[in-house]
Amino acid sequence: MVSGCLHRCRALWSLALICLLALLAAGPVAFAADAAPDLGPTMRFGIVRSNAPGCEPICPEWISAEGSIEAGTPALFKRMLKTLGGRKLPVVVDSPGGNVEAALTLGRLIRKNKLDIAIGKTVFSSCQPGAKGCQDRDARYFGDVIDYGAMCNSACPLMFAGGIRRVAGEWAYLGVHQITTTYIRTKLQYRTTYRIVGGKKKILNTKIVSRKNAGSYKTYEMSKSVEKKLAAYLNQMGIEQGMLETMKGTPASEIHQIALDDMLAMKLVTSTDAVGLLTAASLCEPGRLATNCREMPGDKPDGLTATAAKPAPPAIEPEPARHDEERRDEDMRFVVVRGTNPLCNPDCPEWISAEGAITPQTPQKLRQLLATLGKRQLPVVVSSRGGDLFSALAAGRLIHERKLDVAVGRTDFVGCDPGAWNCLAKEGAYAGLSIDAGVECDSACALMLAGGIKRLVGPQARLSLYLMGQKQMVKAYLDEMAIAPALFAAIERRSVERRLEPGMMLKVGLTTSLQSVDALTGATICEAVPRPENCRIRPSANAEADAPAKL
Repeated sequence: MVSGCLHRCRALWSLALICLLALLAAGPVAFAADAAPDLGPTMRFGIVRSNAPGCEPICPEWISAEGSIEAGTPALFKRMLKTLGGRKLPVVVDSPGGNVEAALTLGRLIRKNKLDIAIGKTVFSSCQPGAKGCQDRDARYFGDVIDYGAMCNSACPLMFAGGIRRVAGEWAYLGVHQITTTYIRTKLQYRTTYRIVGGKKKILNTKIVSRKNAGSYKTYEMSKSVEKKLAAYLNQMGIEQGMLETMKGTPASEIHQIALDDMLAMKLVTSTDAVGLLTAASLCEPGRLATNCREMPGDKPDGLTATAAKPAPPAIEPEPARHDEERRDEDMRFVVVRGTNPLCNPDCPEWISAEGAITPQTPQKLRQLLATLGKRQLPVVVSSRGGDLFSALAAGRLIHERKLDVAVGRTDFVGCDPGAWNCLAKEGAYAGLSIDAGVECDSACALMLAGGIKRLVGPQARLSLYLMGQKQMVKAYLDEMAIAPALFAAIERRSVERRLEPGMMLKVGLTTSLQSVDALTGATICEAVPRPENCRIRPSANAEADAPAKL
Protein backbone atom coordinates (compact mmCIF):
# COMPACT_ATOMS: atom_id res chain seq x y z
CA MET A 1 0.00 0.00 0.00
CA VAL A 2 1.52 3.34 -1.13
CA SER A 3 1.33 6.08 1.46
CA GLY A 4 1.83 9.01 -0.88
CA CYS A 5 2.86 10.14 -4.44
CA LEU A 6 4.69 12.94 -6.26
CA HIS A 7 3.86 13.36 -9.95
CA ARG A 8 6.67 12.94 -12.46
CA CYS A 9 9.32 12.19 -9.86
CA ARG A 10 12.08 9.77 -10.83
CA ALA A 11 11.91 7.74 -7.64
CA LEU A 12 9.16 7.39 -5.11
CA TRP A 13 9.91 6.15 -1.56
CA SER A 14 7.17 4.48 0.40
CA LEU A 15 6.66 1.97 3.22
CA ALA A 16 4.47 -1.11 3.14
CA LEU A 17 3.49 -3.54 5.90
CA ILE A 18 3.23 -7.08 4.62
CA CYS A 19 2.00 -9.96 6.84
CA LEU A 20 3.21 -13.47 6.03
CA LEU A 21 2.63 -16.91 7.55
CA ALA A 22 5.65 -19.21 7.58
CA LEU A 23 6.02 -22.83 8.64
CA LEU A 24 9.52 -23.35 9.94
CA ALA A 25 11.08 -26.80 10.47
CA ALA A 26 13.48 -25.31 12.97
CA GLY A 27 12.71 -27.33 16.07
CA PRO A 28 15.49 -29.32 17.76
CA VAL A 29 15.95 -32.89 16.58
CA ALA A 30 15.88 -35.16 19.62
CA PHE A 31 15.41 -38.76 20.62
CA ALA A 32 12.15 -38.73 22.52
CA ALA A 33 9.08 -40.84 23.07
CA ASP A 34 6.60 -38.16 24.05
CA ALA A 35 5.91 -34.48 23.83
CA ALA A 36 7.91 -33.54 26.91
CA PRO A 37 10.54 -36.18 27.60
CA ASP A 38 12.09 -36.08 31.05
CA LEU A 39 15.74 -36.93 30.54
CA GLY A 40 16.85 -35.71 33.95
CA PRO A 41 19.58 -33.17 34.75
CA THR A 42 21.62 -31.54 32.03
CA MET A 43 25.02 -33.10 31.34
CA ARG A 44 27.76 -31.84 33.62
CA PHE A 45 31.47 -32.28 33.14
CA GLY A 46 34.17 -32.61 35.77
CA ILE A 47 37.83 -33.63 35.93
CA VAL A 48 38.03 -36.51 38.40
CA ARG A 49 41.07 -37.95 40.14
CA SER A 50 41.06 -41.54 41.37
CA ASN A 51 40.74 -42.01 45.12
CA ALA A 52 42.02 -45.60 44.97
CA PRO A 53 44.01 -46.46 48.11
CA GLY A 54 47.75 -46.22 47.64
CA CYS A 55 47.78 -44.56 44.23
CA GLU A 56 49.02 -41.16 45.42
CA PRO A 57 51.05 -39.22 44.47
CA ILE A 58 50.52 -40.50 40.88
CA CYS A 59 46.88 -41.28 40.13
CA PRO A 60 44.75 -41.60 36.97
CA GLU A 61 42.30 -38.84 36.06
CA TRP A 62 39.31 -38.76 33.72
CA ILE A 63 36.47 -36.56 32.50
CA SER A 64 33.09 -37.35 34.04
CA ALA A 65 30.21 -36.65 31.63
CA GLU A 66 26.83 -37.36 33.21
CA GLY A 67 23.34 -36.16 32.30
CA SER A 68 21.20 -35.37 29.27
CA ILE A 69 22.68 -33.85 26.12
CA GLU A 70 21.25 -30.43 25.29
CA ALA A 71 21.97 -27.75 22.72
CA GLY A 72 24.41 -25.93 25.01
CA THR A 73 26.31 -29.05 26.10
CA PRO A 74 29.10 -28.84 23.45
CA ALA A 75 29.96 -25.29 24.59
CA LEU A 76 30.36 -26.54 28.18
CA PHE A 77 32.57 -29.37 26.95
CA LYS A 78 34.77 -26.97 24.94
CA ARG A 79 35.17 -24.76 27.99
CA MET A 80 36.27 -27.72 30.09
CA LEU A 81 38.74 -28.96 27.46
CA LYS A 82 40.48 -25.58 27.55
CA THR A 83 41.28 -26.11 31.23
CA LEU A 84 43.21 -29.30 30.39
CA GLY A 85 45.92 -27.47 28.47
CA GLY A 86 46.20 -30.24 25.87
CA ARG A 87 46.14 -33.19 28.32
CA LYS A 88 44.28 -36.20 26.95
CA LEU A 89 41.92 -37.62 29.57
CA PRO A 90 39.41 -40.39 28.82
CA VAL A 91 35.72 -39.53 28.98
CA VAL A 92 33.49 -41.61 31.28
CA VAL A 93 29.90 -41.08 30.10
CA ASP A 94 26.51 -41.90 31.61
CA SER A 95 23.64 -40.33 29.64
CA PRO A 96 20.01 -41.07 28.69
CA GLY A 97 20.44 -39.17 25.41
CA GLY A 98 19.06 -35.86 24.21
CA ASN A 99 19.77 -33.49 21.32
CA VAL A 100 21.13 -35.20 18.19
CA GLU A 101 22.97 -32.19 16.75
CA ALA A 102 24.69 -31.61 20.09
CA ALA A 103 25.66 -35.30 20.32
CA LEU A 104 27.23 -35.17 16.86
CA THR A 105 29.18 -32.05 17.85
CA LEU A 106 30.40 -33.72 21.04
CA GLY A 107 31.51 -36.79 19.08
CA ARG A 108 33.49 -34.63 16.66
CA LEU A 109 35.10 -32.72 19.54
CA ILE A 110 36.13 -36.00 21.20
CA ARG A 111 37.61 -37.30 17.94
CA LYS A 112 39.35 -33.99 17.16
CA ASN A 113 41.03 -34.06 20.58
CA LYS A 114 41.89 -37.78 20.22
CA LEU A 115 40.16 -38.80 23.46
CA ASP A 116 39.10 -42.28 24.58
CA ILE A 117 35.61 -42.88 25.97
CA ALA A 118 33.94 -45.49 28.19
CA ILE A 119 30.42 -46.07 29.49
CA GLY A 120 30.48 -45.74 33.27
CA LYS A 121 29.33 -43.87 36.36
CA THR A 122 31.62 -41.77 38.51
CA VAL A 123 31.12 -42.29 42.24
CA PHE A 124 32.34 -39.05 43.83
CA SER A 125 34.01 -39.24 47.22
CA SER A 126 32.76 -35.87 48.43
CA CYS A 127 32.15 -32.91 46.14
CA GLN A 128 30.57 -33.47 42.76
CA PRO A 129 29.74 -31.19 39.79
CA GLY A 130 26.64 -29.12 40.37
CA ALA A 131 26.24 -29.93 44.06
CA LYS A 132 25.09 -26.93 46.08
CA GLY A 133 27.86 -25.36 48.10
CA CYS A 134 30.43 -27.75 46.63
CA GLN A 135 33.51 -26.10 45.20
CA ASP A 136 35.97 -28.25 43.30
CA ARG A 137 39.67 -27.85 43.92
CA ASP A 138 41.65 -26.69 40.89
CA ALA A 139 38.76 -27.95 38.68
CA ARG A 140 39.25 -31.48 40.03
CA TYR A 141 37.06 -33.89 41.94
CA PHE A 142 37.87 -37.24 43.55
CA GLY A 143 36.13 -40.54 43.07
CA ASP A 144 35.93 -44.01 41.58
CA VAL A 145 34.10 -45.49 38.59
CA ILE A 146 31.63 -48.33 38.13
CA ASP A 147 29.99 -49.62 34.97
CA TYR A 148 27.04 -51.48 36.46
CA GLY A 149 23.88 -49.44 35.84
CA ALA A 150 25.67 -46.97 33.54
CA MET A 151 23.89 -46.15 30.29
CA CYS A 152 24.50 -44.51 26.94
CA ASN A 153 21.13 -44.33 25.20
CA SER A 154 19.43 -42.62 22.27
CA ALA A 155 21.64 -39.76 21.08
CA CYS A 156 24.50 -40.69 23.45
CA PRO A 157 25.89 -43.48 21.17
CA LEU A 158 26.56 -40.78 18.55
CA MET A 159 28.73 -38.95 21.08
CA PHE A 160 30.28 -42.29 22.11
CA ALA A 161 31.21 -43.02 18.47
CA GLY A 162 33.72 -40.16 18.53
CA GLY A 163 36.15 -41.87 20.90
CA ILE A 164 39.49 -43.24 19.72
CA ARG A 165 39.15 -46.20 22.08
CA ARG A 166 35.49 -46.97 22.81
CA VAL A 167 34.98 -49.16 25.87
CA ALA A 168 31.75 -50.80 27.05
CA GLY A 169 31.76 -53.57 29.67
CA GLU A 170 29.25 -56.34 30.16
CA TRP A 171 27.37 -54.42 32.87
CA ALA A 172 26.98 -51.21 30.87
CA TYR A 173 23.90 -50.49 28.74
CA LEU A 174 23.97 -48.96 25.26
CA GLY A 175 20.65 -48.52 23.48
CA VAL A 176 19.31 -46.85 20.34
CA HIS A 177 15.99 -46.12 18.68
CA GLN A 178 14.36 -44.07 15.93
CA ILE A 179 14.76 -40.31 15.87
CA THR A 180 11.86 -38.10 16.86
CA THR A 181 11.91 -34.86 14.86
CA THR A 182 9.91 -31.93 16.19
CA TYR A 183 8.74 -29.29 13.72
CA ILE A 184 7.65 -25.97 15.24
CA ARG A 185 5.18 -23.72 13.34
CA THR A 186 5.79 -20.03 13.82
CA LYS A 187 3.67 -17.13 12.54
CA LEU A 188 5.95 -14.27 11.49
CA GLN A 189 4.97 -10.65 10.75
CA TYR A 190 7.34 -8.78 8.46
CA ARG A 191 7.86 -5.11 7.68
CA THR A 192 9.17 -4.65 4.16
CA THR A 193 10.66 -1.38 2.95
CA TYR A 194 10.63 -0.82 -0.81
CA ARG A 195 10.83 1.91 -3.38
CA ILE A 196 9.19 2.30 -6.77
CA VAL A 197 11.54 2.87 -9.66
CA GLY A 198 10.14 3.17 -13.16
CA GLY A 199 6.74 2.01 -11.91
CA LYS A 200 8.13 -1.19 -10.34
CA LYS A 201 8.69 -2.11 -6.70
CA LYS A 202 12.26 -2.67 -5.55
CA ILE A 203 12.54 -4.23 -2.09
CA LEU A 204 15.19 -2.59 0.06
CA ASN A 205 14.97 -4.71 3.23
CA THR A 206 12.70 -7.00 5.21
CA LYS A 207 12.49 -7.06 8.98
CA ILE A 208 10.62 -9.43 11.33
CA VAL A 209 8.48 -7.39 13.68
CA SER A 210 6.69 -10.19 15.60
CA ARG A 211 6.66 -13.94 16.17
CA LYS A 212 3.82 -16.12 17.37
CA ASN A 213 3.81 -19.82 18.14
CA ALA A 214 1.41 -21.58 15.74
CA GLY A 215 1.80 -25.08 17.21
CA SER A 216 4.11 -27.98 16.45
CA TYR A 217 4.09 -31.56 15.22
CA LYS A 218 6.40 -34.55 15.35
CA THR A 219 7.50 -37.29 13.03
CA TYR A 220 8.86 -40.64 14.20
CA GLU A 221 10.58 -41.65 11.00
CA MET A 222 14.03 -40.61 9.92
CA SER A 223 14.00 -38.25 6.96
CA LYS A 224 16.31 -38.92 4.01
CA SER A 225 18.37 -35.82 4.81
CA VAL A 226 18.88 -36.85 8.46
CA GLU A 227 19.67 -40.44 7.44
CA LYS A 228 22.27 -39.20 4.97
CA LYS A 229 23.83 -36.94 7.60
CA LEU A 230 24.06 -39.70 10.22
CA ALA A 231 25.41 -42.20 7.69
CA ALA A 232 28.19 -39.79 6.73
CA TYR A 233 29.04 -39.16 10.41
CA LEU A 234 29.22 -42.85 11.32
CA ASN A 235 31.35 -43.55 8.25
CA GLN A 236 33.69 -40.73 9.29
CA MET A 237 34.01 -42.31 12.76
CA GLY A 238 34.67 -45.78 11.36
CA ILE A 239 31.35 -47.25 12.56
CA GLU A 240 29.51 -49.80 10.42
CA GLN A 241 26.10 -48.80 9.05
CA GLY A 242 24.48 -51.64 11.00
CA MET A 243 24.12 -49.19 13.89
CA LEU A 244 22.04 -46.85 11.71
CA GLU A 245 19.86 -49.73 10.52
CA THR A 246 19.23 -50.74 14.14
CA MET A 247 18.21 -47.18 14.96
CA LYS A 248 15.80 -47.04 12.04
CA GLY A 249 14.29 -50.41 12.91
CA THR A 250 13.48 -49.58 16.55
CA PRO A 251 10.34 -47.52 17.33
CA ALA A 252 10.90 -44.21 19.11
CA SER A 253 8.87 -45.47 22.06
CA GLU A 254 11.31 -48.33 22.68
CA ILE A 255 15.01 -48.82 23.33
CA HIS A 256 17.01 -51.54 21.59
CA GLN A 257 19.96 -52.61 23.73
CA ILE A 258 22.83 -53.53 21.46
CA ALA A 259 24.61 -56.69 22.60
CA LEU A 260 28.39 -56.56 23.08
CA ASP A 261 29.03 -58.97 20.19
CA ASP A 262 26.91 -56.79 17.90
CA MET A 263 28.73 -53.66 19.06
CA LEU A 264 32.01 -55.32 18.14
CA ALA A 265 30.64 -56.32 14.74
CA MET A 266 29.47 -52.74 14.14
CA LYS A 267 32.87 -51.45 15.31
CA LEU A 268 30.95 -49.30 17.77
CA VAL A 269 33.27 -50.50 20.54
CA THR A 270 36.95 -51.27 20.37
CA SER A 271 36.97 -53.19 23.65
CA THR A 272 34.46 -55.01 25.87
CA ASP A 273 36.53 -54.42 29.00
CA ALA A 274 35.16 -52.71 32.09
CA VAL A 275 35.56 -48.95 32.46
CA GLY A 276 38.62 -49.61 34.66
CA LEU A 277 40.59 -50.22 31.46
CA LEU A 278 40.87 -46.41 31.22
CA THR A 279 40.70 -45.41 34.90
CA ALA A 280 42.29 -48.13 37.09
CA ALA A 281 45.03 -47.12 39.53
CA SER A 282 47.26 -49.84 38.02
CA LEU A 283 47.62 -47.62 34.92
CA CYS A 284 49.97 -45.43 36.94
CA GLU A 285 52.49 -48.05 38.05
CA PRO A 286 56.10 -46.87 37.72
CA GLY A 287 57.61 -47.60 34.35
CA ARG A 288 54.35 -47.70 32.39
CA LEU A 289 52.39 -44.55 33.14
CA ALA A 290 49.28 -43.98 31.04
CA THR A 291 48.71 -40.56 29.49
CA ASN A 292 45.98 -39.74 32.02
CA CYS A 293 48.25 -40.26 35.04
CA ARG A 294 49.24 -37.14 36.93
CA GLU A 295 51.57 -36.59 39.85
CA MET A 296 50.26 -34.38 42.64
CA PRO A 297 52.66 -34.60 45.61
CA GLY A 298 50.97 -34.40 48.96
CA ASP A 299 47.50 -34.17 47.43
CA LYS A 300 44.50 -36.01 48.84
CA PRO A 301 40.75 -35.33 48.73
CA ASP A 302 38.94 -34.02 51.75
CA GLY A 303 38.25 -36.83 54.17
CA LEU A 304 40.75 -39.14 52.45
CA THR A 305 43.98 -37.77 53.84
CA ALA A 306 46.45 -40.58 54.30
CA THR A 307 46.45 -41.45 57.97
CA ALA A 308 49.88 -43.01 57.61
CA ALA A 309 51.27 -39.48 57.82
CA LYS A 310 49.86 -39.01 61.32
CA PRO A 311 52.04 -39.50 64.39
CA ALA A 312 52.17 -43.12 65.49
CA PRO A 313 49.78 -43.86 68.36
CA PRO A 314 50.99 -45.30 71.65
CA ALA A 315 51.82 -49.01 71.58
CA ILE A 316 48.56 -50.50 72.78
CA GLU A 317 46.55 -53.54 71.85
CA PRO A 318 44.55 -53.12 68.61
CA GLU A 319 40.86 -52.37 68.96
CA PRO A 320 38.63 -55.45 68.78
CA ALA A 321 37.15 -56.22 65.37
CA ARG A 322 33.77 -54.66 64.63
CA HIS A 323 30.85 -56.97 63.94
CA ASP A 324 27.09 -57.19 63.61
CA GLU A 325 25.36 -53.79 63.86
CA GLU A 326 28.34 -51.56 63.06
CA ARG A 327 29.90 -53.59 60.25
CA ARG A 328 26.67 -54.52 58.47
CA ASP A 329 25.47 -50.93 58.25
CA GLU A 330 28.57 -49.91 56.29
CA ASP A 331 29.08 -50.46 52.56
CA MET A 332 30.01 -54.03 51.73
CA ARG A 333 33.74 -54.68 52.06
CA PHE A 334 35.60 -57.53 50.39
CA VAL A 335 38.90 -58.84 51.78
CA VAL A 336 40.83 -62.09 51.47
CA VAL A 337 41.08 -63.99 54.77
CA ARG A 338 43.31 -66.89 55.84
CA GLY A 339 42.20 -69.26 58.57
CA THR A 340 44.26 -69.03 61.76
CA ASN A 341 43.23 -72.23 63.53
CA PRO A 342 46.46 -73.97 64.68
CA LEU A 343 45.09 -77.28 63.38
CA CYS A 344 45.56 -76.20 59.77
CA ASN A 345 49.03 -74.61 59.84
CA PRO A 346 50.80 -74.41 57.39
CA ASP A 347 48.09 -75.64 54.96
CA CYS A 348 45.13 -73.38 55.77
CA PRO A 349 41.95 -72.45 53.90
CA GLU A 350 41.40 -68.96 52.53
CA TRP A 351 38.16 -67.19 51.66
CA ILE A 352 36.64 -63.86 50.65
CA SER A 353 34.92 -62.03 53.49
CA ALA A 354 31.91 -60.02 52.25
CA GLU A 355 30.28 -57.96 54.99
CA GLY A 356 28.12 -54.85 54.87
CA ALA A 357 25.29 -53.28 52.90
CA ILE A 358 24.99 -53.96 49.15
CA THR A 359 25.37 -50.66 47.26
CA PRO A 360 25.94 -49.64 43.62
CA GLN A 361 29.70 -49.83 44.32
CA THR A 362 29.53 -53.46 45.49
CA PRO A 363 29.88 -55.23 42.08
CA GLN A 364 32.88 -53.07 41.15
CA LYS A 365 34.60 -53.70 44.50
CA LEU A 366 34.09 -57.44 44.06
CA ARG A 367 35.37 -57.31 40.51
CA GLN A 368 38.50 -55.45 41.62
CA LEU A 369 39.27 -57.98 44.35
CA LEU A 370 38.71 -60.93 42.00
CA ALA A 371 41.14 -59.35 39.54
CA THR A 372 43.87 -59.52 42.19
CA LEU A 373 43.28 -63.26 42.64
CA GLY A 374 43.91 -64.21 39.04
CA LYS A 375 42.48 -67.70 38.45
CA ARG A 376 42.25 -68.63 42.14
CA GLN A 377 38.74 -69.57 43.24
CA LEU A 378 37.98 -68.70 46.85
CA PRO A 379 34.59 -69.18 48.50
CA VAL A 380 32.63 -66.10 49.56
CA VAL A 381 31.53 -65.83 53.19
CA VAL A 382 28.73 -63.25 53.26
CA SER A 383 26.90 -61.38 56.00
CA SER A 384 24.55 -58.58 54.97
CA ARG A 385 21.18 -57.03 55.72
CA GLY A 386 20.71 -56.53 51.99
CA GLY A 387 20.61 -53.32 50.00
CA ASP A 388 20.42 -52.39 46.33
CA LEU A 389 18.58 -55.00 44.22
CA PHE A 390 20.35 -54.32 40.91
CA SER A 391 23.78 -54.43 42.56
CA ALA A 392 22.96 -57.74 44.25
CA LEU A 393 22.02 -59.27 40.89
CA ALA A 394 25.27 -58.00 39.36
CA ALA A 395 27.36 -59.35 42.24
CA GLY A 396 25.55 -62.69 42.03
CA ARG A 397 26.31 -62.94 38.32
CA LEU A 398 29.99 -62.17 38.99
CA ILE A 399 30.11 -64.96 41.56
CA HIS A 400 28.36 -67.35 39.16
CA GLU A 401 30.66 -66.40 36.29
CA ARG A 402 33.75 -67.13 38.41
CA LYS A 403 32.17 -70.41 39.65
CA LEU A 404 32.58 -69.47 43.32
CA ASP A 405 30.92 -71.10 46.31
CA VAL A 406 29.04 -68.96 48.84
CA ALA A 407 28.17 -69.51 52.50
CA VAL A 408 26.31 -67.33 54.98
CA GLY A 409 28.72 -66.43 57.76
CA ARG A 410 30.93 -63.71 59.13
CA THR A 411 34.64 -63.40 59.77
CA ASP A 412 36.11 -62.73 63.19
CA PHE A 413 39.44 -61.08 62.42
CA VAL A 414 42.36 -62.08 64.61
CA GLY A 415 44.76 -59.36 65.74
CA CYS A 416 43.23 -56.42 63.89
CA ASP A 417 40.34 -55.42 61.65
CA PRO A 418 41.13 -54.56 57.98
CA GLY A 419 39.39 -51.22 58.48
CA ALA A 420 42.04 -50.07 60.94
CA TRP A 421 44.76 -47.83 59.45
CA ASN A 422 47.59 -49.92 60.91
CA CYS A 423 46.14 -53.34 59.99
CA LEU A 424 48.03 -54.83 57.05
CA ALA A 425 47.43 -58.02 55.12
CA LYS A 426 50.17 -60.63 55.25
CA GLU A 427 50.98 -62.16 51.87
CA GLY A 428 47.68 -60.87 50.51
CA ALA A 429 45.40 -62.13 53.31
CA TYR A 430 44.15 -61.07 56.75
CA ALA A 431 44.01 -63.53 59.65
CA GLY A 432 40.60 -64.67 60.81
CA LEU A 433 38.08 -67.34 61.79
CA SER A 434 34.65 -67.94 60.25
CA ILE A 435 31.42 -68.32 62.21
CA ASP A 436 27.73 -68.51 61.26
CA ALA A 437 25.93 -68.43 64.62
CA GLY A 438 23.29 -65.68 64.45
CA VAL A 439 24.56 -64.36 61.10
CA GLU A 440 21.97 -62.86 58.72
CA CYS A 441 21.72 -62.68 54.94
CA ASP A 442 18.59 -60.70 54.20
CA SER A 443 16.70 -59.39 51.16
CA ALA A 444 19.10 -58.58 48.32
CA CYS A 445 21.83 -60.64 50.04
CA ALA A 446 19.83 -63.80 49.35
CA LEU A 447 19.90 -63.00 45.62
CA MET A 448 23.65 -62.48 45.79
CA LEU A 449 23.94 -65.87 47.52
CA ALA A 450 21.93 -67.43 44.67
CA GLY A 451 24.86 -66.85 42.31
CA GLY A 452 27.08 -69.37 44.09
CA ILE A 453 27.85 -72.84 42.75
CA LYS A 454 27.62 -74.30 46.26
CA ARG A 455 25.22 -72.30 48.43
CA LEU A 456 25.43 -73.05 52.14
CA VAL A 457 23.17 -71.76 54.92
CA GLY A 458 23.90 -73.53 58.20
CA PRO A 459 21.30 -74.29 60.88
CA GLN A 460 22.48 -71.37 63.02
CA ALA A 461 22.44 -68.82 60.17
CA ARG A 462 19.41 -66.87 58.99
CA LEU A 463 18.37 -66.18 55.40
CA SER A 464 15.27 -64.13 54.60
CA LEU A 465 13.80 -62.75 51.41
CA TYR A 466 10.83 -60.85 50.03
CA LEU A 467 10.03 -59.45 46.61
CA MET A 468 11.63 -56.01 46.27
CA GLY A 469 10.05 -55.05 42.94
CA GLN A 470 11.29 -55.76 39.41
CA LYS A 471 9.40 -59.08 39.36
CA GLN A 472 10.35 -60.10 35.84
CA MET A 473 14.01 -59.27 36.39
CA VAL A 474 14.20 -61.28 39.63
CA LYS A 475 12.29 -64.18 38.09
CA ALA A 476 14.65 -64.27 35.09
CA TYR A 477 17.68 -64.12 37.39
CA LEU A 478 16.50 -67.04 39.54
CA ASP A 479 15.80 -69.04 36.40
CA GLU A 480 19.30 -68.20 35.15
CA MET A 481 20.72 -69.56 38.42
CA ALA A 482 18.70 -72.81 38.00
CA ILE A 483 16.55 -72.15 41.07
CA ALA A 484 13.08 -73.67 40.92
CA PRO A 485 10.12 -71.33 40.14
CA ALA A 486 8.56 -72.41 43.45
CA LEU A 487 10.87 -69.98 45.29
CA PHE A 488 9.63 -67.03 43.25
CA ALA A 489 6.04 -68.12 43.77
CA ALA A 490 6.62 -68.34 47.52
CA ILE A 491 8.20 -64.89 47.91
CA GLU A 492 5.65 -63.33 45.54
CA ARG A 493 2.94 -64.14 48.06
CA ARG A 494 4.75 -62.21 50.78
CA SER A 495 4.58 -58.47 51.33
CA VAL A 496 7.05 -58.46 54.23
CA GLU A 497 10.45 -59.99 54.77
CA ARG A 498 10.34 -63.46 56.27
CA ARG A 499 12.87 -66.09 57.18
CA LEU A 500 13.06 -68.97 54.72
CA GLU A 501 12.70 -72.46 56.12
CA PRO A 502 15.80 -74.66 55.63
CA GLY A 503 13.81 -77.50 54.05
CA MET A 504 12.09 -75.18 51.60
CA MET A 505 15.41 -73.53 50.58
CA LEU A 506 16.91 -76.93 49.88
CA LYS A 507 13.85 -78.15 47.99
CA VAL A 508 13.75 -75.23 45.52
CA GLY A 509 17.54 -75.16 45.12
CA LEU A 510 18.31 -71.83 46.76
CA THR A 511 20.71 -73.75 48.98
CA THR A 512 22.65 -76.81 47.89
CA SER A 513 23.35 -78.00 51.43
CA LEU A 514 22.38 -77.28 55.03
CA GLN A 515 26.05 -77.45 56.06
CA SER A 516 27.57 -74.53 57.91
CA VAL A 517 30.30 -72.21 56.63
CA ASP A 518 32.89 -74.63 58.10
CA ALA A 519 32.33 -76.92 55.10
CA LEU A 520 34.20 -74.30 53.02
CA THR A 521 36.51 -72.68 55.60
CA GLY A 522 36.99 -75.16 58.45
CA ALA A 523 40.47 -75.94 59.76
CA THR A 524 40.49 -79.57 58.60
CA ILE A 525 39.13 -79.22 55.05
CA CYS A 526 42.64 -79.05 53.57
CA GLU A 527 43.19 -82.68 54.60
CA ALA A 528 40.39 -83.82 52.29
CA VAL A 529 41.01 -85.64 49.02
CA PRO A 530 40.83 -84.07 46.55
CA ARG A 531 42.31 -81.03 48.26
CA PRO A 532 40.04 -77.94 48.05
CA GLU A 533 41.20 -75.15 45.74
CA ASN A 534 41.11 -72.55 48.51
CA CYS A 535 43.87 -74.26 50.52
CA ARG A 536 47.33 -72.72 50.36
CA ILE A 537 50.53 -73.76 52.08
CA ARG A 538 52.41 -70.77 53.45
CA PRO A 539 56.19 -71.22 53.85
CA SER A 540 57.45 -71.39 57.43
CA ALA A 541 59.26 -68.42 58.94
CA ASN A 542 62.71 -70.00 58.43
CA ALA A 543 61.95 -71.49 55.00
CA GLU A 544 63.94 -68.79 53.22
CA ALA A 545 66.99 -69.32 55.44
CA ASP A 546 66.86 -73.07 54.88
CA ALA A 547 66.52 -72.78 51.11
CA PRO A 548 69.65 -73.46 49.01
CA ALA A 549 71.63 -70.44 47.96
CA LYS A 550 70.77 -68.94 44.57
CA LEU A 551 73.59 -68.33 42.08
